[in-house]
Amino acid sequence: MTRLNLALLAVLMICAIALVTSQHHARKLYVQLEQELEREKKYELEFSRLQREQGEWSTHARVAKIATQNLRMRAPSAERTQLVPFVAYAPPPAVEAAK
Repeated sequence: MTRLNLALLAVLMICAIALVTSQHHARKLYVQLEQELEREKKYELEFSRLQREQGEWSTHARVAKIATQNLRMRAPSAERTQLVPFVAYAPPPAVEAAK
């Protein structure tokens, strides 16, 4: 009978150690999940900030100001402007297969 009790005690101790180990592992994974969620929030904030910044940098008024001031660009005069008429594309007629 004492052998059975010792065997059951050993099984009980192994199960208890396995339970503690699995709980510890689950807690570590939960902490890691929370850290990754925080990281995701930071990246989302940075992405939205960068999108706003890109919108500000690419406004038409800013581009036109830089083009005129820094690059000394200007709109062409009317005599230098040439309009090209629009011609709709028509595919060539199909070639009949040789008989």
